[in-house]
Amino acid sequence: MTSPRPRTLRAAALVVGVAVAGLALAGCSATNPITTQDEYSSSDGVRFTLGDVRGSNLHVLVAAEGDPGTLQGGLINDSREDRSVTLAIGDEETVVELGPKETVLLGVSDAEDEGYAEVTFAAIDAPPGGLVAVTVSTPEDGSIDVQVPVLDGTLPEYASQVPTAPAED
Repeated sequence: MTSPRPRTLRAAALVVGVAVAGLALAGCSATNPITTQDEYSSSDGVRFTLGDVRGSNLHVLVAAEGDPGTLQGGLINDSREDRSVTLAIGDEETVVELGPKETVLLGVSDAEDEGYAEVTFAAIDAPPGGLVAVTVSTPEDGSIDVQVPVLDGTLPEYASQVPTAPAED
């Protein structure tokens, strides 16, 4: 009987080493969750889900606490039916109508753009950098309170979107 050649032993050891390294590296994803599959708020605002309606990147723009504020972000209707979404801060509320599978952007638009809704509140009782409770509701799914960040016009992309208080006579 002949013994295996040293070259064959080295090749076998290399194959076994690669297999062990592959299993060890693959084990990381077996014991740790893959975070890139998690939904998260990747911008300045927050997100929510209420039944078939989703909100994305919601934030309020305001010059100072007590001034008017504009709710910005997007509302997405994942349903095949119309949805009426009520957005409320304190006692003020606005209804945004969403068609089936429609996305409506919230904010200030230069023109009467379709797919846009301006949602402005007379007074925001939180300073820039704080949070304000926005109640989101639909007749089909009830309501939830979402803590939405309050921003000002410090960032250039928001500077022209901050509402101003009406002039006093």
